[in-house]
Amino acid sequence: MNKNLFRRRQLLYYFGIGAMLSGCGKPIIDLASKKADSSTPLNNNPNNSSPATVVAAQSSAKALPEFQGISQWLNSAPLTTQDLKGKVVLIHIWTFACINCQRTIPYVVRWHEQFASKGLQVIGVHTPEFGYERDVNNVKRALKEHKITYPVPIDNDYKTWQAYNNQYWPHLFLADRQGFVQYDRIGEGAYDTTEQKIRQLLG
Repeated sequence: MNKNLFRRRQLLYYFGIGAMLSGCGKPIIDLASKKADSSTPLNNNPNNSSPATVVAAQSSAKALPEFQGISQWLNSAPLTTQDLKGKVVLIHIWTFACINCQRTIPYVVRWHEQFASKGLQVIGVHTPEFGYERDVNNVKRALKEHKITYPVPIDNDYKTWQAYNNQYWPHLFLADRQGFVQYDRIGEGAYDTTEQKIRQLLG
C-alpha cells in the first residue's frame, strides 16, 4: 500500500471499515534488466490508482542502500551492507498485518531455506503501517507464526524505507555479490521470475 494512504486508512479503521481495505498494493514493477528505459520511472503511478505491472530497465545498477535508523535487529546482530558483500542479498520490505506481505512471506522463507547455504542472504526490513505494528513483541509473534529465522531489522522511523525510496508494501530488492541492485519487485506475485533471478545471481 502506498504510504500516502496511511492516514486515510487510519481514519477508516476508526469507523470500523478499515478491514475492507486490507490489501497493501498490487504488483507494479519488475526491474530485472540492466539496460536503460528512462520512460518508465521506478514507482510510477501518476493516477494514484491500482497500477498495472510494469517492466522497467536499469541503466546502471545502484548500490544497495545502507540500513538506517534501525531501532533493533531480530534474529541477528546488526548488519551493514559491507557485511553482506560476497552474498546475493534479498531485501524484503514488509509489515506483518499487510495481506499482500503475508502472501509473499512463504516464498521468501522458502528461498531462505533453499538458498542460504548457496550464498543468499535474506533481510526482512519491517516497516510498520499501523501503531500496533510498531510493537516489537507483535513483530516477534509474527516471526514465530511465519517461521521467519532470517535477520529482521525494525524500521519504525521509516529511515531505511526512505533510503530505498520506497512507497509500497511488500517490496523486494535483489542485489548481486558486489552489492548492486539487479532486481526490483513491488507487490506479490512473479515468484517464478524472482526465483529465477536469485538462481542466476547465485550462479
